[in-house]
Amino acid sequence: MSREYPSIPMAGVAGLTLHENKVLLTVRGKEPSKGMWGIPGGVVEVGETLEDAVKREVLEETGLHVKPIELITIFDTIRRDCNGDIRFHYILFEYLCEYVSGDVRAGDDAPDARWVSVDCFDSIPIMPSTRRFIEKTLSEKGII
Repeated sequence: MSREYPSIPMAGVAGLTLHENKVLLTVRGKEPSKGMWGIPGGVVEVGETLEDAVKREVLEETGLHVKPIELITIFDTIRRDCNGDIRFHYILFEYLCEYVSGDVRAGDDAPDARWVSVDCFDSIPIMPSTRRFIEKTLSEKGII
């Protein structure tokens, strides 16, 4: 099934990973939000658990091994085209992850990946909704 103009919503995952007071971010290599910084993640593959999908997606996009430790939230993201047709529809499962090992390197569909301090979010083109989500989560967890 195509990710654009799908016939049903697609399940996706993302891993909010923290290490040494920095957040792991990637540049989106595909629409929606191509070119914007965000949390690494992607579509769940058939036969894959949500947690396995998070681990695989983070590894593919950043070269890092992570361990999902908590499901933070579940939400819909629906994007319509200029005619009002649904271009993208994802149900996203956002996990808080623990860094396990590896060195950051950009992967398959992420042109760039790096650890970013929350204080530096003004210097990168990060999706406003992603920034709010990260800051809210870190505040609620007592991390910032």
